[in-house]
Amino acid sequence: MAYELAPLPYAYDALEPYLDAQTMQLHHDKHHQTYITKLNDAMSKYPDFNGKSIEELVQDLDKIPEDIRGAVRNNGSQHLNHALFWQMMAPQAGGEPTGIIGEAITTAFGSFASFKEHFTKAALGQFGSGWAWLSAENGKLIVHAMSNEGNPLSTGKKPLLGLDVWEHSYYLKYQNRRPDYIAAWYNVINWSFVSQQLQKA
Repeated sequence: MAYELAPLPYAYDALEPYLDAQTMQLHHDKHHQTYITKLNDAMSKYPDFNGKSIEELVQDLDKIPEDIRGAVRNNGSQHLNHALFWQMMAPQAGGEPTGIIGEAITTAFGSFASFKEHFTKAALGQFGSGWAWLSAENGKLIVHAMSNEGNPLSTGKKPLLGLDVWEHSYYLKYQNRRPDYIAAWYNVINWSFVSQQLQKA
């Protein structure tokens, strides 16, 4: 079975004024779809892998045939990253998390404000394209950056929250002002989904 692009769980303009509708449409319909198309092209050479979830592919890339491993790593990881990213945001969201995820963040970082400092530093410090992540590793929460297509599953971590800092995710609205994009993004974090990810971890 070919991998498919799921619809956005909200309208393109639902995250305004923080993330603009044009960027959301291009990011989802064009960039994400391109990753899926290239992933399907690569995987079509090896029908024995049909039925594997995208998570299974990304977390065990060594089992992917060498001639398509690079394409699967790049496009498969970006497919997974974006599939999570859309769900990690929601309209009328953001704010300080409560419940299980709020408690876990306070335990790991001392406070939500401290977490934001760590996460913002990771997102700003990622040179060029990549992602900032909040992940679970060995029962602990960690903040880290990964370049290009990096997904925590490929290094044995469980992704809880990720921010895309590729320029295509913000350049139409924020141009080179990555700090402004990061600051705005905190207003759309879907903490309910992040909490679900933590419970699964």
